[in-house]
Amino acid sequence: MTRIPGAPMPDSIRHGLRAQQHPARSVACPHCGAKEHRPCTSRSKTRQMPQPHPSRISAWVRATAVCPECQVEPGVPCHLDGRELRDGAVHPRREVEAREVAA
Repeated sequence: MTRIPGAPMPDSIRHGLRAQQHPARSVACPHCGAKEHRPCTSRSKTRQMPQPHPSRISAWVRATAVCPECQVEPGVPCHLDGRELRDGAVHPRREVEAREVAA
């Protein structure tokens, strides 16, 4: 028997099905290399993590929210006194802003 592919899933339905997932899963993880919408894994790829890695959360925050602290647009890294924050970190207020936008 040949399987007939179904119609593509509308984004509105897909969003509802993924609502229980952390919104940071919408970006790839720079720590473990997990693809978009896939869970983070251990470095050895043997175990799935219950929550995204902090670097993945920072990448999601950078991609989605404006920083009220340093006034940068989405996609631009946070800075302090003209220097980018260490290890791609973001200001805590920017993370709060991203969570409010995602809700």
